[in-house]
Amino acid sequence: MTRGGLPKYLQLKREILSWLHSGEWKPHEMLPSENELAARFGMSRQTVRQTLGELEQEGYLYRQRGKGTFVAPPNFASKAGAAGAAVGMVTTYISDYIFPHIVRGAEAVLRARGMGLYLSSTDNDKDRERDSLRMMMDRGVGGLIVEPTKSAEGNPNLEQYLAFRYRGVPIVMINARYPELDCPCLIVDDEAGAFAAAEHLIRLGHRRIAGFFKTDDLQGTRRMKGFLRAMKRYGVPVMPDGVVTYASENKWTYPAERAGLLLRREDRPTAFVCYNDELAVALLKTVREAGLSVPDDLSIVGFDDSTLAQAAEVKLTTLTHPKTAMGERAAELLLRLMADPVAEAEDVTYAPELVVRESTKAIGGETRD
Repeated sequence: MTRGGLPKYLQLKREILSWLHSGEWKPHEMLPSENELAARFGMSRQTVRQTLGELEQEGYLYRQRGKGTFVAPPNFASKAGAAGAAVGMVTTYISDYIFPHIVRGAEAVLRARGMGLYLSSTDNDKDRERDSLRMMMDRGVGGLIVEPTKSAEGNPNLEQYLAFRYRGVPIVMINARYPELDCPCLIVDDEAGAFAAAEHLIRLGHRRIAGFFKTDDLQGTRRMKGFLRAMKRYGVPVMPDGVVTYASENKWTYPAERAGLLLRREDRPTAFVCYNDELAVALLKTVREAGLSVPDDLSIVGFDDSTLAQAAEVKLTTLTHPKTAMGERAAELLLRLMADPVAEAEDVTYAPELVVRESTKAIGGETRD
């Protein structure tokens, strides 16, 4: 029989792990006997033995012949499985946009070291992030690479992250970091990138520039900050309603609706700065439906230099994102921390570069500045 789709031994494993993570059972404390656990949970002794055996292999428990099974101290798990442990990777998405490149970069480094990789996607949902972290804990990963979910909206899953720290499992974050965690992080200088996007358009003579930013993650809030800083630096006033913010849940509808309204105004924008290439490509359709064209009537700048940037109907001017290199570097950093938990681990910041293509044009002039 199963409950919630989990086999009995996994139900017991999760329950024992919750006791370990909460500190209900202390390091070197002896567990109840197999018979006692079997009676408490209504399971066979064989099921209990299977569960305890897995937890011992993963370094959470240790046995002393003739005495019993005991709770392993912190760091024991990562040391016990360091040579062959798998690494976990939790991203907001896996199958689209830039994420496959990040995953492939990390996987290539790990494969070269004989390491496995568990993947999980949160679909940008905080509850699913918690489930992903629990799954990684159940599998006994020796290290974890995480892209925080809705990083601008706090961290309700702090308990799960602290459980990894207690077990001595290092964490590396990519694209953003929850501020209360001191794990190393690899990011793009999002603020500088959006500043460069707006600066490019201003130098092309644009003064009516609208910005579109997804603000439930820190990348979006930093990109909005860079956009506004550039407008202030060059003395260009921000249009009324010229900064459009949106959440992940309405990214396919709200920005397009607001862009359509802006384009119907008499003093319509002559340029858009977009949160990323995905949005920029989506707004190309909105521009076309308004009877306008890019770049003759409207210039657009994306961000991330994804495959979409060159596959779009108009090749996008955009900012670079390291993608594969970020995945590789994250895996290399994590492996170093797994081998030496007290090693120095500094943050890595990538400087984005402006890539000028066909989607931007000077007011009354050429497509390049």
